[in-house]
Amino acid sequence: MNYESYNAVSVADDLSSFDFVSKGKKGEIRKRIIFMPTALPDIYILAFGNITESGDLDDLSISDNGDRNKILATIATAVDIYTERHPDRMIYFMGSTKQRTRLYRMAVGLNLDELSRTYNIYSEPEKGFEFKLFYKNMEINAFLIKRKPLNSSVANCSPFS
Repeated sequence: MNYESYNAVSVADDLSSFDFVSKGKKGEIRKRIIFMPTALPDIYILAFGNITESGDLDDLSISDNGDRNKILATIATAVDIYTERHPDRMIYFMGSTKQRTRLYRMAVGLNLDELSRTYNIYSEPEKGFEFKLFYKNMEINAFLIKRKPLNSSVANCSPFS
């Protein structure tokens, strides 16, 4: 993505979490990106939100700190770092609300050409559970992405092959 990202990021040794501080019109807000295993092998959930006073992740609060693109670029950078170390893992993500899922869909759509050079990007349509290759303006529930093997031009394969 061609946006500035936050550089002061605290990263867990195993890359399971990335913490940073959003700085904007509402001050400093602590943020966290987490990669969590699922019951399915090699599928990890990406969770994102504010860090609460107790250290938990709040993925429902609205910060409105004026740095949305910088935050999205930071998440994209974390995904890139994570999948570079773990190229066989697939990342599943969706917004905590329909509006956030729509925001992610628009961000991926705007950067689809660039992102598609590195990732196979699938989406879970609003109806059904069968993942399909993502295309701009597609109505979706969630994304599933996987880093492409080096020198790959895989276009129409299943994420599970």
